[in-house]
Amino acid sequence: MRIMSILLRAVTWWNGQTLNTQLFTWRKGVKVGEDAAGNIFYQTKDGSKRWVIYNGDLEASRIGPDWHGWLHHTWDETPDVAPLSHKDWEKSHQSNLTGTAMAYAPAGSLRQNKPQSRSDYEAWKPE
Repeated sequence: MRIMSILLRAVTWWNGQTLNTQLFTWRKGVKVGEDAAGNIFYQTKDGSKRWVIYNGDLEASRIGPDWHGWLHHTWDETPDVAPLSHKDWEKSHQSNLTGTAMAYAPAGSLRQNKPQSRSDYEAWKPE
C-alpha cells in the first residue's frame, strides 16, 4: 500500500502535493505561515515565488482573501504580520460548496429533501 501511495503522489496532483512539489519545498521553500484551515504557505528565500500546500482537498476557494492576496503578490506582508481590517458587516470566508451536500438548492429544486408545492407555477397543457 505504501508503494501505491508513493506512485500516486508522483503522478497525480489531486492526491496532495506531488513528489516534485515536496522536493522543491524541501530544497527552496521557507514556511511563512498557516491559515485557519491548516493550509501551509511557503515562499522562496528571495521571495519571488509563493505557494500553498493544502490541508485536505485541493480546492483554491478554501484559501481566504487575506492569504490569497499574499500569494498573488498583492501585498508583501503575510496576514500573520499585517492582518487585514474587516468591517463588522463582512461575512467570514466560506469555500465553494458547489457539488457538495451543502450546496445551495433553491425552493422547488429537485435536490430539496421534500418537494414544495408551488402556487406561482402552472404546468402547460397542450390543447
